[in-house]
Amino acid sequence: MPTGVAIRDVRQQLFDAAERILLRDGPSALTSRAVTTEAGCAKGVLHRHFDDFDGFLAEFVVDRAHRMDAQAAALREAAGTGTVVDNLTSALTALFTSVAVAVVPLVIFRDELRARLRRTWPAGVPVLTEAAEMVAAYLAAERDLGRLAADAEVDGLAPMLIGTVHLLFADRTGTRPDAEAVRRAVTTVVTGVLREPR
Repeated sequence: MPTGVAIRDVRQQLFDAAERILLRDGPSALTSRAVTTEAGCAKGVLHRHFDDFDGFLAEFVVDRAHRMDAQAAALREAAGTGTVVDNLTSALTALFTSVAVAVVPLVIFRDELRARLRRTWPAGVPVLTEAAEMVAAYLAAERDLGRLAADAEVDGLAPMLIGTVHLLFADRTGTRPDAEAVRRAVTTVVTGVLREPR
């Protein structure tokens, strides 16, 4: 891109480019040159908006974690409708077919990125932490509606669901699990606390 040409919403353009690379090629392919090439801009553009590449990646990860707010709201609103297993299956499938699975190895892959994230994200892995909170809030709503046992430990069930389903999707190069595989995994985790017809 020639110098002097204005780029609209450059941060979002760079974040979107990083997401495409991460989903297509994995964390090892994510470099500043790859991001700016994918975004169609000069390499200097990234460094004019971010201190360095790890600073860019930290803001990218946090941005993608915050994008889960709408998904969390939709899942909470689903409480009391459909079935608990179907709602969780849909939400977790959507989560793990998004950038979430790719963010986890990116955070693990880069020591400096983890160190920077710790400054603003003190516990857990961004995206997975948000996902566990989203699922726990949904399960709590279903418990309040009587569709889960009154003593269901939603703060323990949520990370179990996230971990179980994450393992199904973790192989980025393999075939994605189908809805029935996700449904079986979800059912296995929550079956002991369900109080609705299966």
